[in-house]
Formats: sequence, structure tokens, C-alpha cells
Amino acid sequence: MVIVTRIRREVLTLPAAELGPDNPLPPLRPLEEIHRVDERDREELPRDMARQLGWEPLRSLLPVRVRDGYGRARTPRELDALVIENDRLRATVLPGLGGRIASLVHLPTGRELLHRNPVFQPANLALNGAWYAGGIEWNIGATGHTTLSCAPLHAARVPAPDGGEMLRLWEWERLRDLPFQVDLWLPDGSDFLYAGVRVRNPHEHPVPLYWWSNTAVPEDRRIVVPAAEAWEFGPERRLHRVPVPAHDARHPYPADWFYDIQDGRRRWIAALDADGHGLVQTSTDELRGRKQFVWGSGPGGRRWQEWLGGPGTGGYREIQAGLARTQLEHVRLDAESEVSWLEAYGPLPAAPQDIEERLELALPRAEFDAAHAAWKPYADTEPGELLATGSGWGALEVLRADWKLPGTPFAEPTLTEEQAPWRELLRTGTLPEPRRVRPPGPTLVAPHWRDMLETAPATPHTEYHLGVAQWHAGDRAQAVRSWERALPLAPSLWPLLRCLAVADQEYGQHERAAERYADAFDDLCRERRDDGEAWTAACAALGREAVEALLRVGRVADARTVWEALLPATRERGRFRLLEAELLLAEGRRTAARAVFDAGFEVADLREGSEVIGRLWARLGDEPLPARYDFRMRPQGL
Repeated sequence: MVIVTRIRREVLTLPAAELGPDNPLPPLRPLEEIHRVDERDREELPRDMARQLGWEPLRSLLPVRVRDGYGRARTPRELDALVIENDRLRATVLPGLGGRIASLVHLPTGRELLHRNPVFQPANLALNGAWYAGGIEWNIGATGHTTLSCAPLHAARVPAPDGGEMLRLWEWERLRDLPFQVDLWLPDGSDFLYAGVRVRNPHEHPVPLYWWSNTAVPEDRRIVVPAAEAWEFGPERRLHRVPVPAHDARHPYPADWFYDIQDGRRRWIAALDADGHGLVQTSTDELRGRKQFVWGSGPGGRRWQEWLGGPGTGGYREIQAGLARTQLEHVRLDAESEVSWLEAYGPLPAAPQDIEERLELALPRAEFDAAHAAWKPYADTEPGELLATGSGWGALEVLRADWKLPGTPFAEPTLTEEQAPWRELLRTGTLPEPRRVRPPGPTLVAPHWRDMLETAPATPHTEYHLGVAQWHAGDRAQAVRSWERALPLAPSLWPLLRCLAVADQEYGQHERAAERYADAFDDLCRERRDDGEAWTAACAALGREAVEALLRVGRVADARTVWEALLPATRERGRFRLLEAELLLAEGRRTAARAVFDAGFEVADLREGSEVIGRLWARLGDEPLPARYDFRMRPQGL
């Protein structure tokens, strides 16, 4: 047999916004998650679903940082891509951006099977901020889009079960501390791209697991699924059972439908155009759930679509597949265990009523289950040629615990400057002081790292990181004591003062929080060494929080002082233009605040579901919210 599958490097050139630096302030506040179930609904849910809805939902982003340094200025940019193709399909993968499959083309017809975004434009939809629309994405971690949406993954060539080649993607997911892999291959002559997925729990305790594979398809597709009912989660944020909607595109607001596929039925979902052409996704039974998401036909949904792709790029909807029935659940992954499944993506021309029969002819269920079993031994095969490099966090964890993870090597050479102080703590028991004055690096917060920080010499730098880890663990009083102990000897006060200010806010001490924010920003302005990326990001992040805290307690003049100390380039960013309008309104300068809106601004990191622009506009008068600012995802009053 001649194997014709090829894996090659390619450069994809797109109009792209720069990601910019991460926010250097540790995310201490609870997540503002819009996908939460009303407690009134739980009594009516199946028992296993209700249990999984309440099992260890994510409370904090730590140890991950927020990615909010991107803008909306797009220029042609080269993105590294990996292409896997046979004579039937061509898949284009972006290893540096979450391993996203950006394109899947059926070569005999030339049809693009996915919604292929013609731009790269980050927006604030991932758990930690930056996310982009289009293609097939791999979501692991917790309810929402993964923190790895715009992060690099490791990638390599690996032998495939049929004697050809697979493209392996792998990384260490840091919210739940789990290694995972995605193996992509095209069986010889197949119209289907196979994706073998494995998630491992190397710990001695169970871990909550979340996985959804999300596929963007053109908006005009009809979604077909083997279910008569679905669990709907709409703008009222209630989870309730409904008949499978026949006209979902007419829904005025964003909505999710989690399809209730009966046990024993084959798991699949399809998106077809008017002629019966499109994409079908199927999997082995481990990937239980199927879902559809639409932005809705209302002005807010249309604005979001334009925001994510640009005018005239066409709308999209998503078909998704996950481990649970809904995305509001987390399933249990037992200690020292793993879960794996096989997915397939490909064209399947058919009338809606014939899809299941045609799928069985093209990809018999028994043969597909056998393909999953045949792949499992290959999941342990060590990678060959490395094609891309991810983060060094997995290497640090493997170094710490001496875990053996066949098939997904997290090698010491992948360690970087970010992991260096933690490697030193592991080696010597001491967290080294920074060699130069700069914003603090990221904090590790898992129990084993917190234990090491507690026994390390109590330097101010160590106390800062220990406080962040204690805060994450829920020991807030001890975190405050750690930060306060560090203050008298700390060369840099502002990181500690900012943490204490957040603690004050959480305890309702807003006056003291405002004072500490003002002091922290003054200290940062005195300490900053240059206009480099790290210092600029720190000043912007702390300045924004300080202005908001000062306005909250009516210290308008002090808020103006902080505002004027920000760099001119920072003040021109859309988020800060919105903040300026709020400041002007607090100063009683309503006309000037309205002029900010009239001049126009774009809040690049506007959070999905945020209504901050609409609320501020309503304070300026009775006029309807202009379309360019209308990102509302719910009717007024909800």
C-alpha cells in the first residue's frame, strides 16, 4: 500500500493584530463567568448532570495570567502553520495558536468545510482573555474557551496506526495540571480527518475534567443531530429542556443548545448547506455531548460577529462535542488514570434524514471503534521530528514529580526564563530574588508549590508569591499577613500594595483599597525603569484598576491624577478612552464625556457578556445605543 499522507510546514499570511504582553498583575478576583446555572433549575435536572454542574467549578485563573495586551490594528503577519493532507483532505493547523485547525478543505471539490476566518483578531472570550474565531479548537480546563487559545503547543511527527504519519499536538494544561495530546492523521484515501485525543491525570487524587472540541461552520448551515430534545441555555441564563429548535438562526440573542442524544445512539453532528453539502463530526462514545451555539440575529450578535472577523467576512455558528452533556459540567478523572477517544471530521453529502445511514456506509461504527483501539498503543509512541515548541511549564512539573508520560515528552530544554526561579526553588529550597528591578513573574499556586514557598526563606519576594498562592487556596487572612510581612523590607512596594488593595475590596474596605491603589501607582511610577513592554503593561493594568477604585469612592481628583500619569499611548487605547468618559462624567463634564463616544473608540478587550459600554451610555442621556457600541447579549432588564 502506498501511503500518500504528507505533513509539511507552511506560512499563513493574514491581516493580524499583535497579541501584546500579558497582564503582569496576578488575577486574584473571582472569575466573572456568564455560564452559570440558576439554582432554581437544578432540582429539575438529571441527577448525574446536577452533580457534575456543582463539582469543582473553576474559581480562579491562577496560575495563568490574563492576556489583554492585544489591540485591533491589523497588519499582514506570517503565522507558522503545519499542513496535513492526502489526496482527499487538507488540514491547516496553527501550532502557535492553540493547535487550531484553521482550515479543512475537501480537495476533489475544493470546498472549505469550516468557517475560515480571513483575519487573526484576538478578543476577550477565552477564560484568560485572548481568543479568536474560526476553525476547530481544542478546549480543556474549565467551562469556557481554554487559556491555551492563543498559546503555543508542542508539535511533532509520529507514526500512525496505518503506517503513515500523524501530527501530534501536546501541552500541559495549567488550570487543572493535566497533560493532554491530540493526534491528527488521514487514513490512506480517507475523506475523514481523524483526531485521537488523550488526557492523563498523573496525580494521586481525582481531578475535574472539561473537554469540548468546537468547530466553527458558516452561519447559513442547517444543523442536524440525532436528538429530539436539547437543553437550552439562553440569555436568561436558565438551563431547561426544549424540543430541538427548527429555526435556530432566528433566535435574537446568543444561545446554546446541548443535544440530548439517547444512550446507545451513535454520537455525531452535521452542518449542511441547502444542497446537502457540509461537514459531519462523529466520535467514539466517550465524547458524549453535542452542542450548537449561535450568536443570534439581533444587533448585539451581528456586532460580535463583525468584531471577531471584520465586515463582510460572513457569520458563523459552532457545532461542538464534549465529555459531558453540557458545558456547565465537569467530569471526574480518577487518580493516575486517563481518558481517550477518537473523533472524525469530513464531508458527507446527504439529505438531513439520510445522514446517519450515509455515515454508517462511509465510516462504519464498528470499524471506527476498532480504529480507536488500534490508535491507543500509538498514543505512547515517542515523537519523531519536532515541528513546534510549546511552554516549559510541563517540563517543570515533570522535573518536580519525575512523572513518566510516554508519547508526550516535556523535556528540560523547553524550560525558559519564566520557569527558572521555580526550578531553583525546587533544586535549592530557595526562591531567588530577581536580578534586576522589574514586575514580578508568574506565581505557581498548586499545593506542592505552596508547600515549598512556606518552607523557603521568608524574603519579601517569596512572601509576595506565597501570599498569592495562599489567596488562591482560600486562606485569605494568611495571604494578607504574608503580604504585610513583606512590606517593611520589600524593594518594590507596588506589587504588595496592589494585592492588599484587592483584598480590601473583597472585604468591602473600598476607602482603604483606593488609598492603597493610589500609593501603589505612585510607587510604580517612581520605580519603572523604561518604556519597555513589561513596564508599560504594568503601568496600564495598575493605572486602570487604580482609577476605577478611586472613582468608586468618589476621589475624582485623585483618579484624574492617576489618569494624567499614564503614558499617552495608553490613554489612547479604547479601554482607557471608555475609562476617560467615566472619569469625565464623574467630574460633571457630561458634554466632554459624550464627545468621547462621538469621536469613537474600540475596547479591544471587551469581555463577552459585558454591558459596561451600554450602562455608561445610558448615564449620558436617553438616545439609543449606537450600533458600533452595541454588544448586548441579553434583552434589557435581564
